[in-house]
Amino acid sequence: MSLQPQGEDVRRAVKWIADERKFNPDRDINKLIQEAAGRFNLSPKDSEFLERFVKEKPFLDL
Repeated sequence: MSLQPQGEDVRRAVKWIADERKFNPDRDINKLIQEAAGRFNLSPKDSEFLERFVKEKPFLDL
């Protein structure tokens, strides 16, 4: 059983980060997370989830 992001905005943010990392692998992950949180208007709770999710899966393959 895998952990899946809840909510469409969080899923879109994860996908966006995965795409950014694919095309710009040297970008700072913390800055990407911050940018995604703002771009997708995530709540603080969703932003925390996004950070944990992305950092637990360093090689997102979405």
